[in-house]
Amino acid sequence: MSARRSGADRVYDGALALCAACVPVLLAVVAWELARGGWPAFARFGAGFLTRDAWDPVRQSFAVAPALVGTLVTALLALALATPLALGVAVYSAELAPPRVRTALVLAVDLLAAVPGVVYGLWGLHVLVPALRAHVMPALRDDLGLGRTPFFAGPLYGPSILAAALVLAVMIVPFIAAVAREVLRAVPAAQREAAFALGATRWEAAVQVVVPYAASGIFGGVMLGLGRALGETIAVALVVGGAHGFSASLLAPGYTLAALVANEFGEASDDLHLSALMAAAAALFAVTLVVNAVARWLVGRVGREADA
Repeated sequence: MSARRSGADRVYDGALALCAACVPVLLAVVAWELARGGWPAFARFGAGFLTRDAWDPVRQSFAVAPALVGTLVTALLALALATPLALGVAVYSAELAPPRVRTALVLAVDLLAAVPGVVYGLWGLHVLVPALRAHVMPALRDDLGLGRTPFFAGPLYGPSILAAALVLAVMIVPFIAAVAREVLRAVPAAQREAAFALGATRWEAAVQVVVPYAASGIFGGVMLGLGRALGETIAVALVVGGAHGFSASLLAPGYTLAALVANEFGEASDDLHLSALMAAAAALFAVTLVVNAVARWLVGRVGREADA
């Protein structure tokens, strides 16, 4: 009987090892295909493909620096807007909310995470963008006087980097909140009880004891949200404006790498154009890998500091 179980265990272990091996293999296959497809563009334009401001299919001149900058700006701005809200939702639902309110709030957050990106994009296009153009952008540029800075100057189109960042912020809030909530719930009860024994209130115990204890896991959730923001395509493509070129203004239309590939892949009329889009996808792939590698390093560092 033990020999039979041992054989079944070996089969099970082998199946799991095979499944695990598929992940790096798939990653390598994707990287190879992107590199192979984008190599003609990289070979022709060199490093300028990532540093120049040029995207002209008619003249066969391609470069993705504005889209690369737009990808990073929209993702980081969305993260800055979403993280405080998501952490507030997580702390309240995990530590402070009454049971009935907690159940409803958790359900609402989980439902938001399940909404398709195209739905967020349509909401952004038909609700958020008109509201930004009519009310928010004039207030930022004129009423608050921020139009004197390069970050809020220029005409008010509606579709813009700011609109894309706001849509992304709404999209990643449930991901960060869900991960942070589960991490907070996993903190040992002894940590809370020790804080209560010292006279701390529930709020003080949550903010001063539970959140620092779970810092590494919370940071991992934040990085998960950043990964979602970097790779989101259709929602951003609908509201970002689709303008090639650099602009310091958040109110101006822009582009991201994912939106660029999605919008133009079906219209690529020649091999070099198609190769440039594959190279743009390869650049997005590389950015995502670098961000995730840095995130893993930071999560490990935060975890080591928390243990110390």
